[in-house]
Amino acid sequence: MRKRLIGVASIILVGGFLLYFWSGKLLDRGVDPHADGSNAYAIILGAKVNKNGEPSLSLQYRLETAIEYLQKHPHVKVIVSGGQGQEEPMSEAERMYTYLLEAGIAKERIIQEDASTSTYENLSFSKELLPEDEKNLTIISSDFHLTRAQYLAESLDLEVDVVPAQTPKSVEEKMRLRERAALLKTYVMGY
Repeated sequence: MRKRLIGVASIILVGGFLLYFWSGKLLDRGVDPHADGSNAYAIILGAKVNKNGEPSLSLQYRLETAIEYLQKHPHVKVIVSGGQGQEEPMSEAERMYTYLLEAGIAKERIIQEDASTSTYENLSFSKELLPEDEKNLTIISSDFHLTRAQYLAESLDLEVDVVPAQTPKSVEEKMRLRERAALLKTYVMGY
C-alpha cells in the first residue's frame, strides 16, 4: 500500500511539474505575432484602478505601452475595456480614457467599453463596438496575459496581433502563476 501511495504521489508530482513547465512555455509564446500598425483598431485590456483613482502599476505599464503604439500609428483607434470592480472608484475604461487624453491621444480615437468583468467579456463586449465587417484587432496587455487573450479572441472569430506591455517585477511571479491557472481553466472550459 505504501509503495502504491508513493507511486501515485510521484506521478502527481511529475505531472504537476510538466503542466507548470508547459503552461510557462505557452505564456512565453503569447507575445507573437507582434503588431505592426496594420490593424485599424486596438484594445487595451483593463487592470485594477487603485482606491485613490490612480492606475495600478500593471495598468500603467499597459497604458504607457499603448501610448507609444498609438503615437507611432496615428490612424489606429483604441478601445479601452474594463468595468468597475467593488474597490475601484471608477471603471477601468474611464481611468484609461482619462490617462490617454492626458497623454495627448485625441478623444475621437478612444472608444470606452466599461461593462466587462473578465478577459472574455473585454473582448466580447469590445467586438460589439467594432464596425460590423471588422475582424482584425490589436491586443495591448501585459506580456503574461496575451496567450489567453489571443485564444479567447480567436474563439470570438477575431484575428489578432499583439503589443506586449512589461509586467511589473513586483508582481510578475504572482501574476504568471495566476495566469497559468487561468490559462488551463480557459483551455478546459473554453472561456
